[in-house]
Amino acid sequence: MRCGRPGVRSANRSGEELTGIHWGGDADATALMVGAYRTSFRRHERLLRALPPVLVVREDYESCGWYEQAAASAVGQSAGSQAMMDRLLDWSLVCTLRTWFEQAGPDAPTWFRGLADPVIAPALQAIHTTPGAPWTVASLATEADVSRALFAKRFTALMGRPPLTYLTESRMDEAEELLADTDHTVAHIARSVGYADPFGFSAAFKRHRGLSPTAFRAAAA
Repeated sequence: MRCGRPGVRSANRSGEELTGIHWGGDADATALMVGAYRTSFRRHERLLRALPPVLVVREDYESCGWYEQAAASAVGQSAGSQAMMDRLLDWSLVCTLRTWFEQAGPDAPTWFRGLADPVIAPALQAIHTTPGAPWTVASLATEADVSRALFAKRFTALMGRPPLTYLTESRMDEAEELLADTDHTVAHIARSVGYADPFGFSAAFKRHRGLSPTAFRAAAA
């Protein structure tokens, strides 16, 4: 998103450099903010696959004025500057991606369109909020407040896969995060993503990811 003029130089939360460069001092000057984010396995891969190599979203000054003022304030004040710039970077990234997906219309990724659908969105939110809950097609349809048959048909048409297939994929994504970023036992992670015992979870994880949970954790480390 092209917006604002102040220049800053700091580091983001992951320790990677975040740089803003200011050219000139006239009204047509451009400020460049560059941020680096660390990706983690499937969740971020899904987003990256949906993006082109270069993404350009243009906004008018009315939309971006608040951003310029906030960035200028962060540059001019030392106390809290780092935290403010971190939040600004996060906010601008989210707004830019959301605007681009909205403009893409039917070409936007299915998970984005699903979250905008009044029937599918409540079920997706339920899955992502509590992936370990004992979800069934019927209980997800209840979240969506429609019949089981209508929910299953609409979900499959919009998301490109049946509800329980999507549920399993989401659970495996969550399991990857927990295996890579925590020291929880496999049994604990199995319960967290909806499996009653670690053996069933291990079999499902290996079937979907090609590695056992223990082997995956070792590779991630």
